[in-house]
This record gives sequence, structure tokens and C-alpha cells, in this order.
Amino acid sequence: MSFGAKLKKCRKDMSLSQKEFGQKIGVAESTVSLYESNKRFPDADTLKKISALFEVSLDYLLGNAPAKTVQQKTTGRGVRIPVLGRVVAGIPIEAVEEILDYEEITPELAATGEFFALKIRGHSMEPRMMEGDVVIVRRQDDVDSGDVAIVLVNGDEATVKRVKKQPEGITLIATNTSVYEPHFYSNKEIADLPVRILGRVVELRGKM
Repeated sequence: MSFGAKLKKCRKDMSLSQKEFGQKIGVAESTVSLYESNKRFPDADTLKKISALFEVSLDYLLGNAPAKTVQQKTTGRGVRIPVLGRVVAGIPIEAVEEILDYEEITPELAATGEFFALKIRGHSMEPRMMEGDVVIVRRQDDVDSGDVAIVLVNGDEATVKRVKKQPEGITLIATNTSVYEPHFYSNKEIADLPVRILGRVVELRGKM
């Protein structure tokens, strides 16, 4: 049974509508629909809320356990991932030499994909993300409109920006528009430059 199917079954077992369920875990009804159709996957914090609400283990939700066992607190050690100072074109993330430190993520989060961490440079995402903060990133080549992503443009160093999708292209949006104005890239520019999404930011860890 897929994650979405399990989620739908648990929700119906509690006689909750998609809207009611979304209100309990802090997401929109449309997002619940995307979860249940396996078109989107919840982040780690939302997964924990779902697990607690339905009183099932994360292993069950993630397909690592066949039965609906009661949620257990994580007792094992976290999974270490590298904190990179930069991500550049042509260098696989696992081969980057500029590893500044390591961060730990939960085994449950690590089981949902491949992760790395990136140290924020510059001021374009202030005040939400300050220079020196660290973001935890799930490696993926596409994100939903509105997500904060690691984006590589024209082979230069990767940048952290919010992605707004449009039929004719994408716009990269900074929080601090006085430093970085929203920049639109057409579908042709996305292919020719290219513009590549390397991952989605799933967690911010402030270091100030």
C-alpha cells in the first residue's frame, strides 16, 4: 500500500474529511489531496504530526513496517549529513571538498530520500534566513510552486530562492527584494542556460 493510500485509510478510519484532517496537521485541504494521490510528500515535521494523530509509527507510514504499530520515540542516533559551503555545477555533491561541518537528521527523515545541508551566504533571504544559517535539503530535481529550493543557474554557484512556477517559466524570489529582485526565466532559458533545481529546503537551522 502506498503512502497516500495509507494516509487516506487512516483518515477515513477516524471519520475525518480532508479539510478536517488538514486543519489538525496545519496544511490546506488541497495539500491533503496531493498527499493522498502521492503527488506530494509531507516534510518531517508534518510526518510527525500525522504519526501522532493516527497513533501509528513512522515506519508504518513510510512503508518500512507492515502493521499499524503504535508510534515509538526515536532512540537511535541521528544520521549525519555534510554541511556544504557551496554547490557548483559539474561537481557531484558527494565529491564536494568544501565540507564545513555535519548536521544530524532523524533516521525517519533520512529514510525519505537523500539529503545534504548548505550554509547560507549573502543576504537575499533575510530576515527569514540569515547569513551563516544552515538549511537541510532533500535532493530532488523538481519542487512545487512556492517551495524554497536550491537552484543552479547558468552553471554558477547554487542559490537558495523561493520558486514560483508559471506555464511560461519560473520566477526565483528572494525574501529581501532590496538585494535580489524577483527574476523570471522562460522555459527556453531554463533549457538553454540551464536553470536546474537541485533540491527542496525542508528545514532551517538558525546559527545566530
